[in-house]
Amino acid sequence: MAKISMTVNGKAVSGEVEGRTLLSAFLRDDQGLTGTHIGCDTSQCGACNVHVNGVNVKSCTMLAAEADGAEVTTIEGMSNADGSLSVVQQAFQDYHGLQCGFCTPGMVMTAAALLKENPKPTEAEVRAYLEGNICRCTGYHNIVKAIMAASGQDVMPVAAE
Repeated sequence: MAKISMTVNGKAVSGEVEGRTLLSAFLRDDQGLTGTHIGCDTSQCGACNVHVNGVNVKSCTMLAAEADGAEVTTIEGMSNADGSLSVVQQAFQDYHGLQCGFCTPGMVMTAAALLKENPKPTEAEVRAYLEGNICRCTGYHNIVKAIMAASGQDVMPVAAE
């Protein structure tokens, strides 16, 4: 067992983990942050994406011990200080960038990372950046619209249903 400490969503946390414990398991099982979803266990789907020291990572491919001393942000830490939705989260809601919601936490984390790197991406750049995330419900169109809207660019509104 190894003792680890990190800052998760602005809060200092620590715990003891086996050397093989994945960051995703530490966040979900030890910290109760179940917004980090486990979809494939093979790093294919991106549902487990979190930010480690500001970098978007698939937490199912990182050992918890590797995050010792790191700043980790999960989907639970993405909202504004007053508890309201972040710009990216609000855009996902406004543009129906979610359906079943399983991939949504990872998509939001990836979108936030993209917009940090490239505040005004083209649609092609958004689609390329999302290659590591799988959504089985939406067909990606509204996810792309949501990310474009979150970047402050004009987007055709989603038709009312």
